Amino acid sequence: MERLMKLLAFPLALLLAAVPANAQTAFPGAIGPAAETPGGRGGQIIRVTNLNADGPGSFKAAVEAKGPRIVVFEVGGVIDMRRNTIAITEPYLTIAGQTAPSPGITLIKTGIDVKTHDVIVRHIRVRTGADGQPKRSGWEADALSTVAARNVILDHNTFTWAIDENMSASGPRFTGNTVAEWREGTSHNITFSNNLAAEGLANSSHPKGEHSKGSLIHDNATGIVFYRNVWAHNVERHPLVKGGAQVLMVNNLIYNPGHRAVHYNLMALEWGDHPYVTGEITAVGNVLRGGNDTDEGLSFLMLGGDGDLAYYGKDNRAVDRHGNKLPMFGRYGETRAKLIEAKQPLASMAGIKVLPSIDVETSVLSTAGARPWDRDAEDIRVLFFVAEGRGDIIDDEKEVSAYPNYKPT
Repeated sequence: MERLMKLLAFPLALLLAAVPANAQTAFPGAIGPAAETPGGRGGQIIRVTNLNADGPGSFKAAVEAKGPRIVVFEVGGVIDMRRNTIAITEPYLTIAGQTAPSPGITLIKTGIDVKTHDVIVRHIRVRTGADGQPKRSGWEADALSTVAARNVILDHNTFTWAIDENMSASGPRFTGNTVAEWREGTSHNITFSNNLAAEGLANSSHPKGEHSKGSLIHDNATGIVFYRNVWAHNVERHPLVKGGAQVLMVNNLIYNPGHRAVHYNLMALEWGDHPYVTGEITAVGNVLRGGNDTDEGLSFLMLGGDGDLAYYGKDNRAVDRHGNKLPMFGRYGETRAKLIEAKQPLASMAGIKVLPSIDVETSVLSTAGARPWDRDAEDIRVLFFVAEGRGDIIDDEKEVSAYPNYKPT
């Protein structure tokens, strides 16, 4: 009971974080290379006044508006997007989900693609789901993905039941002729903080078949930060870091992964005759805890493919469901890649508060996801099961629940 009460605790600091502290940071506690994005600061206030999928007063109309803007909500409840993905293509946007009345805003049967720069998304729930689509039928939405975006912060959101990844940073692999141009042309300077990414659907409507995935960081994406997130009940990708990408992971919890936790893979067929670029992962104070679906002896970090990885790891903890230690490093496939162990962090840790790994679970379970002071039944279920060592990887959202149908407020 004490542990459950911690999950439901009201974090006053998060409410105070609704207002930027100064002109230098997006909001108090913002971290990473995107920390100084203005988002929609100084722009117009656009009010969402209904729960319609589109049209005047809708969430979709607000995010599609031009110019700097802060989106606030006069309504709370469920927005059914009917399997239409929301594309954010106009820059300088802040989505303030914390402004909605209880129970907040939940988007269903959709995903969000951020395809621009200087965007802040906070306190939104996205529950994608199969929506009755046949297996391998082609509906394959991410819950949240950045696509060749930059200076983006995704903070205190919930992403569940994705058909592809629950939250990812993607874009073209090779834009231009140099490594610097490749990195500029794909997603860079993206912070994922305090999110819940859970129950990616396994054997569902994705055309490739099994596809329960946590997070994909695409080739050459840089400045990617994962801080205090919870991944739960995904088969793999916590995250999968692709060739040449650069990722910082601090104080995240990975629970009940199936076949892989953190992994790196530069695929030769995808890179062709392009010169390989060494990837970088800095991992500090993270926790892997196995569950019902976790492979026996699963390693915290696994290396596959052909490209080398530079890695700095400190105070990471990996245990199975019984509390027995798991290995920190392993390999998969016929990899020829080398692990290059660094003596110092490969990414800046400036401004990041780091907890010892022994304290991470209790701390992040109390704060991760949308609106921790006003959690809905699904977030409570997922986080309570993580705390209790329960729950499974699923093929369909109907195995655990139905789409929420809250009374509009």
